[in-house]
Amino acid sequence: MIMDVQSTNRTDNDAPKLSNRLPVRRLDSSQPDFSNQLSTLLAFEADTDEAIDRVAAEIIADVKLRGDAALLALSNRFDRLQASSVAELEIPQAELHAALAALTPTRRHALEVAAQRVRSYHEAQKLACGSAGFSYTEADGTVLGQKVTPLDRVGLYVPGGKAAYPSSVLMNAIPAKVAGVEQVIMVVPTPDGVKNPLVLAAAALAGVDRVFTIGGAQAVAALAFGTDTIPAVDKIVGPGNAYVAAAKRRVFGVVGIDMIAGPSEILVLCDGGTNPDWVAMDLFSQAEHDELAQSILLCPDAAYLDAVQASIDKLIDTMPRRDIIRTSLTNRGALIKVRDMHEACAIANDIAAEHCEISAQDPQQWADLIRHAGALFLGRFSSESLGDYCAGPNHVLPTSRTARFSSPLGVYDFQKRSSIIHVSEQGAQSLGAVAAELAYGEGLQAHARSAEMRLTP
Repeated sequence: MIMDVQSTNRTDNDAPKLSNRLPVRRLDSSQPDFSNQLSTLLAFEADTDEAIDRVAAEIIADVKLRGDAALLALSNRFDRLQASSVAELEIPQAELHAALAALTPTRRHALEVAAQRVRSYHEAQKLACGSAGFSYTEADGTVLGQKVTPLDRVGLYVPGGKAAYPSSVLMNAIPAKVAGVEQVIMVVPTPDGVKNPLVLAAAALAGVDRVFTIGGAQAVAALAFGTDTIPAVDKIVGPGNAYVAAAKRRVFGVVGIDMIAGPSEILVLCDGGTNPDWVAMDLFSQAEHDELAQSILLCPDAAYLDAVQASIDKLIDTMPRRDIIRTSLTNRGALIKVRDMHEACAIANDIAAEHCEISAQDPQQWADLIRHAGALFLGRFSSESLGDYCAGPNHVLPTSRTARFSSPLGVYDFQKRSSIIHVSEQGAQSLGAVAAELAYGEGLQAHARSAEMRLTP
């Protein structure tokens, strides 16, 4: 086992009692049935429950038909409110800024630093991702290119109730504003009328234009179809519960959506040189989200896997959310022995994790081999938690192996592209002949004649 100066020495007195051991499964890539074991570990049924989907469909239909009346009735029912109109459910800008002003100096500074870092990153992303469009002129004067324009209006769903995610407000609203979206409409449920001041403060910092205290499938329907009070949007982003996810699936096509997110995931590739307590806590950081979250460690050193297991057993009872962590690690976690770091990278590409930490001495050499990951955290000091809150890159990432074909939320998700075709008279002669020939081949005579009419006799 390779241990560096960051590692801690462990004595027999430090070892947890056997009765406290958390049974994280151990796999070995050299086992003949490893591929099947890994597939079983990664398997996750993301299908929407039929009952949930049916309820979501009924709610969407009701809001689409009755608008504000349905939205008001559903909000009062599910969130135990007593509003007499949907207009009462809008939070004025003054209240958002009052929430910001009321934060403690330390909490406000942290939120402002995070917001600025997220904004700076996405401003750089905008410049680097072709947001200015492009064009080029051919020899005959024909101009071809692409025009990039922001969406007009975006809806942002923010979970409410027991959960409070100001970081999600920043991660969703700021790139939309950087992209140039004119209006961001935020919806957040407030059961029993309880508003989270940190969420409201984050909305003020991020530049959210309007905020409504509505949630659930009814909020998604209102954003998708619009009501007398809530304007229809072009795209809906942000996480929610199973009813929100079902509703987003239902309205996709009427509006765009960001993604249907699965349980949170972390994959750690370690060379055996990182403090095992650090890695154990990194695994905890995702396991505490949800019993279905997944935390996996790949390492070529069996003794190091033992050390991480010992750290897990030592630290688990210090965690307030230890019951969730235990269930997550027991049912979906794993410590996997690999032949070497090269094999670890190959397995990582198969897993295509949401968060991928490369906790190694020279992380870049291994990062160069990773093709599929939502986000890469390089080096021993790059904990995934920094990415969740304040590093700058977006924390809205593809889950459930969708990193094979999907990307983090970014400025590009709030823009659309239009092709530019400005054909010169000379260009119409050569292109017209080509188009006509292909159109006749497809049996579309009007297409062919449209091109031929512009040919010079």
